[in-house]
Amino acid sequence: MLIRKSLTIILSFFNLFMFVAYTHGEAISFQDKKIIFENKIPEIAERYIGVPFILGKDHEKSRALDNSHLFCLIYSEAAKKAGLKFKGYMPMKGIIENAVQIQKDELRNGDLIVLKDGLAAMIYRIESHNDFYMIYASKKRKRVLSFNTQNVVFEVYWMKNLKGFFRLSDTMFMSAN
Repeated sequence: MLIRKSLTIILSFFNLFMFVAYTHGEAISFQDKKIIFENKIPEIAERYIGVPFILGKDHEKSRALDNSHLFCLIYSEAAKKAGLKFKGYMPMKGIIENAVQIQKDELRNGDLIVLKDGLAAMIYRIESHNDFYMIYASKKRKRVLSFNTQNVVFEVYWMKNLKGFFRLSDTMFMSAN
């Protein structure tokens, strides 16, 4: 818990530094913007926990979400806050096709855990490479859920059916300015 609070403080100072640099016209690299993007994921993702699930719906029109709309919405909002632009909505297959497979010990906020059947969850908060939180729109539970690696379902279902961990390609983003 102390490590998480320390990390949060450090990331807050980093974000403040980047904001000051950005507003004073200093150039911020694409990679620095990606770090800001990753740091914005947790606060944005947590706002959607509990939102109703409806397949094929986007939040602005129906106040409900499916998985692809959920992920694209989180990516778009975080990108905007980081001075980036996300390519925009695409179905889950398109999201996965525009991602590269990574190892579990390389995880960052915004990465995906994908099952063999195509179901995916977004990793939105990382405590360690063995302890992280995920979010997804559950068709079965009819709402957006959050769970972590300490939940028995993670080992029994997610890891048993794991296809891999994936990160969106940098080609999915561009500088907003």
